[in-house]
Amino acid sequence: MCGMEKDVSNLLYILKIMAPLLAAVMIGNWFLSEVKKARLKGKPRYQAYLSIPGVLIILAILLPIILWIIKK
Repeated sequence: MCGMEKDVSNLLYILKIMAPLLAAVMIGNWFLSEVKKARLKGKPRYQAYLSIPGVLIILAILLPIILWIIKK
């Protein structure tokens, strides 16, 4: 590999790592704003988990567990 190909390869590797991290930060901030909205309205604590970002977070946690159970 020449130097330019190696640089592009490293850049793609960094982008592959950064994309999920950026998505996680964005969903986390979205979820936090839902928590703040629910708290201001005096709703129960679980209300934020019933919103779109809350469901996405729950799915992200449960999906590996479900796949592990299915593979067994």
